[in-house]
Amino acid sequence: MSLFAIGDLHLALGAPEKNMEVFGGRWIGYTDKIRRGFDLVREEDLCVICGDTSWAMDLETALPDFRFLNDLPGRKLLLKGNHDYWWTTAAKMNAFFAANGLDRLALLHNSCAQWEDLAVCGTRGWFFEEETGTEHDGKILRREVGRLRTSLTAAGDREKLVFLHYPPLYRNYRCPEILGVLREFSVRECFYGHIHGRGAHAAVIGEEGGLLYRLISADHLDFYPYKVR
Repeated sequence: MSLFAIGDLHLALGAPEKNMEVFGGRWIGYTDKIRRGFDLVREEDLCVICGDTSWAMDLETALPDFRFLNDLPGRKLLLKGNHDYWWTTAAKMNAFFAANGLDRLALLHNSCAQWEDLAVCGTRGWFFEEETGTEHDGKILRREVGRLRTSLTAAGDREKLVFLHYPPLYRNYRCPEILGVLREFSVRECFYGHIHGRGAHAAVIGEEGGLLYRLISADHLDFYPYKVR
């Protein structure tokens, strides 16, 4: 059994006006590339989807994207991204998945999941800088820090892998609140998305401060899920 991760699929089967092919480059034919990339994944494997899964504005519009994802090999664990406008309460999403036979989709939200002897933890995260952030941004950040703490606490004594949508560090930016929680819980590996195209040149990839960071946005990976273990 293997554990994979990928983020920022930006599926648009139910909202074709949002199709990412308008950006050209690697995004041309990206839905087919996602299908091809999941050839690496077996039915018994788990893949964490690190946010920005679908461009849809509500669950019904996102249904074609969910069905596409559900039909790909392996179980998928979804966390929220900044463009997941369809995201609602966990109860409503779980009920929607069950009602539509989406039995290979689950949520990583105020929770953790066990994979072999490891704990899969995570949340969306947030960019926040004291100089430019608003009080609203501060509230969102505090909420995300709380969700990350809840996820890590639920993991108990197991080794913890953290999956975020937003990077906790990028270029000269550092999010001390998120980084502090990662250190507090002795997290050694963190996987994140959100960064696209040329922005990847400034992403932190590798070890910093005793913690290993990986960028797993889909276009950065050429749409092949990254094998974590």
